Amino acid sequence: MAELMAMWLPIVLAAAGVFVVSSVLHMVVPWHKGDAGKMAGEEQVLAAMRDHGVNPGQYMFPCAESMQDMGKPEMIAKSERGPVGYMTVLPAGVPAIGKSLLQWFLYSLLVSVFTAYVLTFALKSDPVYMDVFRLASTVAFLGYGLGALQDSIWKGVRWRVTLKFVVDGLLYGLTTAGFFAWHLAT
Repeated sequence: MAELMAMWLPIVLAAAGVFVVSSVLHMVVPWHKGDAGKMAGEEQVLAAMRDHGVNPGQYMFPCAESMQDMGKPEMIAKSERGPVGYMTVLPAGVPAIGKSLLQWFLYSLLVSVFTAYVLTFALKSDPVYMDVFRLASTVAFLGYGLGALQDSIWKGVRWRVTLKFVVDGLLYGLTTAGFFAWHLAT
C-alpha cells in the first residue's frame, strides 16, 4: 500500500492528462462528429414518447418479457418487422456536462490507480522507461479502450464508431503510460 501511495503524483497527472486529451478529441478535433445521427421523424417520435410517459432509463425494443417469450411467433414477427434496437433516455433538460466531466475525471483516476497497483507488483527495482511505459499503457488501455467493443457486439453500435473509441482508449493509455514512465523509470 505504501508503494501505491507513493505514486499519487503520476496517478493524478495521468488522470489530468487523459482529461485534456479527451477534451481535445471531443471538442477540438472533429473525430467523433457524426457518431450519432438524427432520427427521421424526430419531433413526432419525441412527442409520442412524451405522450406515453417514457421515463429516463435504458430500453430494448421489441422487448420480450422473458427468454421463453423471445421464441414466440409474435416476438419474432415484431423483430422481423422492426425497428429493433436499444435506446437510452436521459432526464429532460440540458445535459449536466459538469457532472459527466467530474465522473470522467474520477474514472480516469480509478484507471490510474489500477495501473499504479499493477505496476507495484510487476516492476523490478530501477525499472527501465520502456518497461514501465509498455506495462502501464497496456493496463490503462484495458481500462479505457476494450470496454467499447461490447457496444458493437451487444448493442449494434457501428464498428466504425466503436473503433474510434478504441483508438481514444489507446491514446489515453499512452498518455497514462507517459506519466508513470516519467515518474518511475531510471
